[in-house]
Amino acid sequence: MKWGISLPSKVVVGAQWGDEGKGKVIDILASRAEMVVRSQGGNNAGHTVEANGEVYKLHLIPSGILYAKTPCLIGCGVVIDPKAILEEIDSLESRGISCDNLRIDPRAHVIMPWHIELDGLGEAARGSADIGTTKRGIGPCYMDKAERCGLRIYDLVNDCFAEKAAAVCALKNKLITAVYGGAPLDAAAIIPEYVGYGKRLRKYVADVSVLTYNAIKAGRKVLFEGAQGALLDLDLGTYPYVTSSHPTAGGFCVGTGIGPTCIDEVIGVAKAYTTRVGKGPFPTELNDAMGEMIRTRGNEFGTTTGRPRRTGWFDAVIVRHAVRINGLTSIALNKLDTLSGIDELKICAAYRMEDGTEITDFPPTLEQLADCTPVYITLKGFDGDLSGCRSFDSLPGNAKAYLTQIEKLIEFPIGMVGIGPGREQNIER
Repeated sequence: MKWGISLPSKVVVGAQWGDEGKGKVIDILASRAEMVVRSQGGNNAGHTVEANGEVYKLHLIPSGILYAKTPCLIGCGVVIDPKAILEEIDSLESRGISCDNLRIDPRAHVIMPWHIELDGLGEAARGSADIGTTKRGIGPCYMDKAERCGLRIYDLVNDCFAEKAAAVCALKNKLITAVYGGAPLDAAAIIPEYVGYGKRLRKYVADVSVLTYNAIKAGRKVLFEGAQGALLDLDLGTYPYVTSSHPTAGGFCVGTGIGPTCIDEVIGVAKAYTTRVGKGPFPTELNDAMGEMIRTRGNEFGTTTGRPRRTGWFDAVIVRHAVRINGLTSIALNKLDTLSGIDELKICAAYRMEDGTEITDFPPTLEQLADCTPVYITLKGFDGDLSGCRSFDSLPGNAKAYLTQIEKLIEFPIGMVGIGPGREQNIER
């Protein structure tokens, strides 16, 4: 996965339900990139990066910000909480990380207090049928974007903001009070606060589509940074337990304003097992001591929310799905070291339907998925500390067999293997 003359742009996407360790892979590739661009999601996503003995938890700002000379761009497909991004900027700069190279597209939509309020009220109204959102206003902000009543970064940093925000707040207060029985929000208090945020963010605003296209045209190495994962895609994921944007490779085109021919390589990131946060189907989930052990050893708690992640065996069916819908060119497999010391390892090779039929393609609806049980292949486990391994051949024999079996089942090569949280604890094949 080293850059060559003919491969200037790379996309990194999640190949499971998010939380696959994309931050580490992105950090490694960002050290070689000349620009890093994010295209979707909001501060409901996050990357944990361990660099120079320090841990950075990034939510909106691209991971390339850790490299002083690398332009970091936030595209029009991202929804931005101004307060959250300014807190992130302040936190980074207090640790000596400059954000001078950060740029935000003026077309990106702004998360306002009514989005956060409606997110919480909506989840409460669903009761036991709640989706499990982070309640950060992401979904309602994307709803306003689709309804064409949203506020954008351009509005926030210009004089038109106060008038537009007052009109939208009045509309949202009717929804908050009449539909949900909530308390109305005070536009007179909100508007000056957000005008202040706009003044601070104004210097970062630039046309990300133009900047990205010009960089690619000039042959610069551009890294497109994915958030969340393929199984959370609004259309192609486990709907309705999905996010409100498109964390698949195609989403980068719309979310940054470039065409598909600008993308040369698509790297899918997966774990050596499977996790997900929140509600929704999970065929290989382990609700037992094994699942708890993997959670503890893998430190499986959300970067943004701290929520414990659900854990399970590696599911080749969903990763094959990710290969297809993203057009992947390579897989980066993380956290192989978490599985060391387990006597037997299982890999889901297929699903068995209620009538006994086996399928290897991920079903398109939850109703069909509900009828599925995993069909496992069992392999012998491996022992030992993998953190010092620096080549595929240096891995224990059973660890290599495990990776080879995954490659056979997903019908795709593994190009990178993570064997620890550090930048250097990585094998490139």
